[in-house]
Amino acid sequence: MKTIDELLAEGVAGKRVFVRADLNVPLAEGTITDDGRIRAVQPTIAKLAEAGARVVVASHLGRPKGEPDPAFSLAPAAARLGELLGTPVAFATDTVGASAKETVAALADGQVAVIENLRFNAGETSKDDAERGAFADQLAELADVYVGDGFGAVHRKHASVFDLPARLPHAAGYLIATEVGVLKKLTADVKRPYVVVLGGAKVSDKLAVIDELLGKADRILIGGGMAYTFLYAKGYEVGISLLQKDQVEKVKEYMARAEADGVELVLPVDVLVSSEFPDLKTKAPADFAVVDADQIPADKEGLDIGPKTRELYASKIADAETVFWNGPVGVFEHPDYAGGTSAVAKALLDSDAFTVVGGGDSAAAVRILGFDENAFGHISTGGGASLEYLEGKTLPGIAALEG
Repeated sequence: MKTIDELLAEGVAGKRVFVRADLNVPLAEGTITDDGRIRAVQPTIAKLAEAGARVVVASHLGRPKGEPDPAFSLAPAAARLGELLGTPVAFATDTVGASAKETVAALADGQVAVIENLRFNAGETSKDDAERGAFADQLAELADVYVGDGFGAVHRKHASVFDLPARLPHAAGYLIATEVGVLKKLTADVKRPYVVVLGGAKVSDKLAVIDELLGKADRILIGGGMAYTFLYAKGYEVGISLLQKDQVEKVKEYMARAEADGVELVLPVDVLVSSEFPDLKTKAPADFAVVDADQIPADKEGLDIGPKTRELYASKIADAETVFWNGPVGVFEHPDYAGGTSAVAKALLDSDAFTVVGGGDSAAAVRILGFDENAFGHISTGGGASLEYLEGKTLPGIAALEG
């Protein structure tokens, strides 16, 4: 895989360099609530601009239905990128139309432009190779060179991720190089004890990675909404907690495998419960109580791990040499249910381990809860991509850059 430093050594001055970034940031009424992904790609963009490239930045945001939708415009991300770079960033109001062509044509050496949300064009995400390829052909007309640096999208076989690199000279940006390097530390010659913390809502989203990690991790700590399917599989009642009954038999199989293989599979011993999901907008005080994990009332819902579980999980992390954490262990967006996720983050920082926070909500939680993100070994920008890499899958965006 060609590096950006090799590309820079060849010279990029005056060339149109297409940077496939991941500017898929969370928005609240048009305001960015977490700019971590923009900051992550900034070094690549800045270096190219400093070298005199005419930088064309492209990304998706959200899940528009293959046509323009103002709610998913990249305009706020373009504005924030300009602030971070300290220089104006031009913005094209379409992907491959007149605005994009005019905006790119107007770039001088060292200038940067962002084109509109790639998913406003159905060809970006099409399952049809010809339709996707046709869109990639249009994108290729905007550039001379391709740099892949949108790690959060490399697990998608999309036009700008998979098809476009085949049409242009290409290299990996700094972010992708860093992300892949970190993930290799979690899959080859791992320093032990190796502890994995898995949270999030649905156990079905994590089955494949659990299957893979049962042969690699020393301990797997389970939290979040997915924990209640594990507790149910143990024979506990879980009230009105999130439960995937169709996954119970698979979970039982994994629990048996973990025991047979000597992998510690650690579940909550107590939880915070309430009769209803909290209103995140008003932050109203929630009616909650702490109960043992096998004593969840029939009319209550588990929303966070309890104090005894927080201590238990911290003890399981304390002597680790490597920790991978993906998924919050409670409804961290509400202050009453942020304690568990905060405790996990603190346990990672208190350990001497190489710590990796696996993107998505976990990365957002670290920042929202006020932790110094630089204190962690690495905070990934791609939760889904990280999980699929750990599952041993081929990531289309990485394969394209290696081609």
